[in-house]
Amino acid sequence: MGIDLQSEPQGAMHRLQASAPITAEWLPGRYVWALRALRGSDVIEYQTGDLLIGADIASLTSGFDGRSHARRVLEAVEAVLENRASIDQERYSINNRELWRTPVADLLMLRSRYRDEVRREEQAVNGGQSLLGRQVKVRF
Repeated sequence: MGIDLQSEPQGAMHRLQASAPITAEWLPGRYVWALRALRGSDVIEYQTGDLLIGADIASLTSGFDGRSHARRVLEAVEAVLENRASIDQERYSINNRELWRTPVADLLMLRSRYRDEVRREEQAVNGGQSLLGRQVKVRF
């Protein structure tokens, strides 16, 4: 599926917009975009990038987990560490079956790595700032 938006002149700039009924049809996923200027038969592509379109929150099923992969892994590692506080053996055997636990040092390294990744995700979403105290303008 492609998404094609036409801009409208607004002073010295151009404005892109899409109505709610149009965007409701957009499927979640990662899209590549390109800004192009057309004049007659001339086309100039002057900027490209990618965009992640998320699912419509209002239409999600009850089992939806909106956390990122990094957030889910971080919380899982922290849960293992929390439960590990009362378990001191790293491995044990019962009836010729062995269970090896991930060493705590490895879990701590994983936690640190995923904490950093979650922090980067949050900074990217917030532009490095919290929305509290910032003016956010929305127009309908």
